[in-house]
Amino acid sequence: MSVLRTTMRLLRSTPPFCTSSGLRGELAATKTFSHSKRFILTSVKCGSAGVRIHENFIPATSWNIKTCRRFHPSRCQAYADQDVNQGTKLHEKLAEKNYDSIDVDLVENGTVGVIYLDRQKALNALSEALMNEVVDACQTFESIEEVGAIVITGKGKAFAAGADIKEMKDKTFEDAHKSRLFSHWNAVAALRKPTIAAVNGFALGGGCELAMACDIILAGEKALFGQPEVKLGVIPGIGGTQRLIREVGKSRAMEMILTGKAFMNAEEAAQRGLVSRVVPGDNETLVAEAIKVAKSIAELSRPTIAMAKEAVNAAYELGLSEGIKREHSLFCATFALEDQKEGMAAFAEKRDPQFKHK
Repeated sequence: MSVLRTTMRLLRSTPPFCTSSGLRGELAATKTFSHSKRFILTSVKCGSAGVRIHENFIPATSWNIKTCRRFHPSRCQAYADQDVNQGTKLHEKLAEKNYDSIDVDLVENGTVGVIYLDRQKALNALSEALMNEVVDACQTFESIEEVGAIVITGKGKAFAAGADIKEMKDKTFEDAHKSRLFSHWNAVAALRKPTIAAVNGFALGGGCELAMACDIILAGEKALFGQPEVKLGVIPGIGGTQRLIREVGKSRAMEMILTGKAFMNAEEAAQRGLVSRVVPGDNETLVAEAIKVAKSIAELSRPTIAMAKEAVNAAYELGLSEGIKREHSLFCATFALEDQKEGMAAFAEKRDPQFKHK
């Protein structure tokens, strides 16, 4: 099965392929390959955005822009690695989105959704607009049947350096009480599909709370976790006081929260169980590893994975005896699935299971 690899360099001598509108623009190009097929790249967003291919090349296929620097025609480079016969479809639910503060992508043949926080100048500060988009993207991935897991990461030097303080500084008690912003973290935690936070750099305040709202945290070597809210005259308000103590213990959580400066590096976070493990290398390596883990989950029975996630989360909310009852109830429920029959039959027959996700 042949794999097509193309590299395009859009030079000054070519027509003005790129037009800038904020961080968005259009890129169009045509090229004839040896197999006499033509393609057109359109609707490019700077970064890792999806690129739709003209229907007379690879039908309904999404590609990725590897690098695109500020839409200057002489500096745009598009790299595409795509299996000609098995391209990932650009899902119509994503094609209609127009996010400003995040990028989204579908990878691994459409089974893994990726969300990139993209307010790099503000270290990905979690504004209400950004979190609206995060929740919308998560719920969109939740509604796409083929998606089995979701990765959330940050572009640039931070995962997320907290909430947007400029946006919050003038809020009153009534504003804070009525704000929908704080419900967004709970919406992420309540997703049925597993979420993986790939934490690169700062994860402070709301950023730390967003990572803890995910099911699995993988940390880059430069990851730094903290809850510095008391230095701003407030306390963690989106799960920090509740989730952190469950992860690192009372004494360490108290030190981090009460001093506002006792940050935790990646190595300590792994030792204490806040993160699953530290991934050596750069941000691309970290995200690739998170996608690898997400893919391994997405290959399994989705209803079974959802029940496993529910059972583990019950340990946070219930006492031991009630938690075991919940686990047993969910265990019994798996025997109503076709996937349970297929999984056990495949094991007995020494073959790989073919799950139907029902």
